[in-house]
Amino acid sequence: MIFDNQFEQLIESSNRPFSGWDFSYVNGTGRIVSEPLSWSYGSKALGLIKNSSSMLDMGTGGGEFLSMLRPFPPIIYATEAYKPNVPIAKNRLESLGVKVFEIEDDHQLPFDNSFFDLIINKHEAYSNQEVRRIITDNGLFLTQQVGGLDCHDINDALGLPYNEEFIDWNLAKAASDLEDNGFKILESREEFPIQRFFDIGALVYYLKAIPWQAPEFNVEKEKQKLYEIHQLIQDKGYFDVKQHRFYLKAKAM
Repeated sequence: MIFDNQFEQLIESSNRPFSGWDFSYVNGTGRIVSEPLSWSYGSKALGLIKNSSSMLDMGTGGGEFLSMLRPFPPIIYATEAYKPNVPIAKNRLESLGVKVFEIEDDHQLPFDNSFFDLIINKHEAYSNQEVRRIITDNGLFLTQQVGGLDCHDINDALGLPYNEEFIDWNLAKAASDLEDNGFKILESREEFPIQRFFDIGALVYYLKAIPWQAPEFNVEKEKQKLYEIHQLIQDKGYFDVKQHRFYLKAKAM
């Protein structure tokens, strides 16, 4: 099938390299926007950091977010499991006094028992037992997570299966698991904000950056379905999908 030039050009725009955890190419240009949550993870983290003496940022990505939360406590570490991000994070953070560790197993972190009084985690996997091991009694754990129902509208529109590995991940399960491992939940909330795509190139760029959303996604194989979404955007102006987000603040007991 022959597709129009605009569609092909937008698909081509998705080939721009993705680095660290920086979506400014599509978010900063307004090609993707998200409905605000009723909480701010950044504001919550910043408030806790000010009262911390030793903290860990789990899954720091390229260190983009953490670098904006200064001033840091006297002891600060970060972990990252995605190998391409590790040198980016080290380059950005270590000059700021943050020691960055590459990790391979959430159940084996390179820290002593009861080492941190604050652990923050944005959109990163974690082991409840290991977080409890390395946090002090009365230490605080703050996490914002992507729920298992996130952006299923994309999969539906492309006719692709959901990622079954995460489908049952939600606030109730996360809270129960933390409580079973020695934490008391202090705050929590779960919401389903809208994410809006204004062009098909932004959608393809997004899917390439987070391949776990649709592990079977292939641009050439899905081109007809992508063109149908492109036509929808041309008619309506945008393509909306429902996100899944929740956060918890918990105290180690």
